[in-house]
Amino acid sequence: MEQAVSKEEIRQLVLEARREGKRVALVPTMGALHEGHLSLVRAARARADVVAVSIFVNPTQFGPGEDFEAYPRDLQRDLAALAAEGVDAVFTPSTEAMYAPDAQVTVDPGPLGEVWEGASRPGHFRGVCTIVAKLFSLVAPDLAFFGEKDFQQLVIVKRMVADLDFPVKVVGCPIVREPDGLAMSSRNAYLTREERAAATVLYRALREAETLACGGETDVEYLERAMRDTVEAEPLAQLDYAALVDPKTLARATSVAGARAIVAARVGSTRLIDNMAMPSA
Repeated sequence: MEQAVSKEEIRQLVLEARREGKRVALVPTMGALHEGHLSLVRAARARADVVAVSIFVNPTQFGPGEDFEAYPRDLQRDLAALAAEGVDAVFTPSTEAMYAPDAQVTVDPGPLGEVWEGASRPGHFRGVCTIVAKLFSLVAPDLAFFGEKDFQQLVIVKRMVADLDFPVKVVGCPIVREPDGLAMSSRNAYLTREERAAATVLYRALREAETLACGGETDVEYLERAMRDTVEAEPLAQLDYAALVDPKTLARATSVAGARAIVAARVGSTRLIDNMAMPSA
């Protein structure tokens, strides 16, 4: 496994693979890798000749007062995990390497970036789109793998690729969960033991909606209310939103069938998100 720290190094590594006619996959991450990230690596390994993983805690997607400085970082552990998975190249740039001091141009996510997470975290998706666009430019992957846990991010990246004509196929991969249903997330490390137990309320809210939908409930507002009630019954959780949305437009769903249930809440001081597809008609 080769490690690149500069733009020139990662470009050269990819260029060599291209010269050999190899298919390249990219798995963008912010590090603090867990089984969810590694599932993306395995999906990429199954579909590409060369797998590149980026590890970069991107400052532009964090807002004022968010956890940029505190975000978990353990580069040596991450590198060992990726080597064990047979990753070919790891890109670990510094902030200075990725952003010039006078950088001004960013990528606007449009209306998709203004709702839900975008409303709660203004500017977040502008930072996401900008760094993903830069990574696509540097690595020029044939395939890029993103987890469905960050569902709105996945929808926005797919829209960006379509609208800006990036020659890359974006592949969404299923959420990986703990045995009790909690979606794996690097931020789970912030949770105390009591908060960790309470954090399963997001999954329980989604399962409540799924159970109602499978039982024939077709009222969108009824399912949303059931999710809200589930989260609000947990003393350690503070609900941000619980909704059913169209999986392509992220607008509030008009039908339960095929909708995506999304939920965000703060458990203690840790903000968590989760989602689940509702059954199709």
